[in-house]
Amino acid sequence: MRFKRLFSAGLAAAAIVAAGPATVYGAEPSSATKSSVGDAMAPEQKAAFEEMIRAYILDHPEVVVESLQRWQELQKAESDERAKAALAEHRDLLENNPAAPVAGNAKGDVTIVEFFDYRCGYCKRVFPAIQELIETDGNIRYVFKEFPILGPDSMVASKAAQAVWFIDPDRYLDFHAALMGARGALNEARILDLAEKVGLDRAEVKKGMDDPQVAETLAGNLGLGRALGVNGTPAFVIGGELVPGAIDLDAMKELVAEARRSS
Repeated sequence: MRFKRLFSAGLAAAAIVAAGPATVYGAEPSSATKSSVGDAMAPEQKAAFEEMIRAYILDHPEVVVESLQRWQELQKAESDERAKAALAEHRDLLENNPAAPVAGNAKGDVTIVEFFDYRCGYCKRVFPAIQELIETDGNIRYVFKEFPILGPDSMVASKAAQAVWFIDPDRYLDFHAALMGARGALNEARILDLAEKVGLDRAEVKKGMDDPQVAETLAGNLGLGRALGVNGTPAFVIGGELVPGAIDLDAMKELVAEARRSS
């Protein structure tokens, strides 16, 4: 306790010295005073004070941990505020862009937006929960944001899926499910095979992949994701809240319920 009191007293003394006489007496410091603040401590005083701080930290390492935890909390709070502001700014583009595939109830009371990649294992793992939520809730409007960030095959798959949305929207969800269920490589030949299996015309899909509107939509999704701070997949926007990472069905239901309570 005595050391802590000395440490606190040392900090207070250092603050007074660093502030200079003007702060103590309430007068406006002169330019000479301002220039000499950095030299207020004698070298031996500075060395002693630094040693006191070092000794205190060595004796109380939990202070460093607490400081780092507090810094992380502040960083997260700032990040959350930026995300909320970005979500509010881009909400219409997130939820109502006609180029974005939509499933579920088109007039649902809660909109979920998902950023995903067809080569993302976590996206594949969470897809059955998404299917169940859409099928059992009946009042969910689900927006798909193709977000190909895991290499060339991801881009090819997203181009094909986005093309299908423009060619035959009713087939999109079936094709999306086929791609999510696929294991192993997703090269163009295999992707077109999957398109055929769900009743799509292979040649039409291949041609549609080169549609400039497809490239424009995917570029827009990537830009939107960056603006929102999405740096991995899957990432969800539920009720105006960005939820990064895979979540289970119960977590989805709770977030949906919270969105309904707050609407």
